[in-house]
Amino acid sequence: MIDHLGINVADFAAARAFYDAALAPLGIAVVMQVGPEETGGSSHCGYGATADRRDIQAGKPSFWIGDGGGPTGPAHICFLAQDRAAVDAFHAAALAAGGTDNGAPGLRPHYHPGYYGAFVLDAEGRNVEAVHHTWPG
Repeated sequence: MIDHLGINVADFAAARAFYDAALAPLGIAVVMQVGPEETGGSSHCGYGATADRRDIQAGKPSFWIGDGGGPTGPAHICFLAQDRAAVDAFHAAALAAGGTDNGAPGLRPHYHPGYYGAFVLDAEGRNVEAVHHTWPG
């Protein structure tokens, strides 16, 4: 439903380091980058799948960070994981990269019985989640 989403960050280098580390276990990395010379003054990088997945086309940037303008306020951003192990690895990598725990990996049956997610806060207070859905049937 959403083609791509972008957020502004206060510290581009720190945000990129955090998202590079946190999203790597999900098979997501920077697939496109534009600098001040292309945009007229700001830097942006777009994250996408590193290999084709049934849910994401490889190489297409869907999540962007940039330093153009003031930082985007609090938000909830959720990334789809291919399995529960990837959710666990996302959480560990995000904490190691300086994120703050906002919900350890586990089932969240109040959403639906097969909802397995983990939550961290990035340096600017955004709630970043990885989720794997197991649907009955």
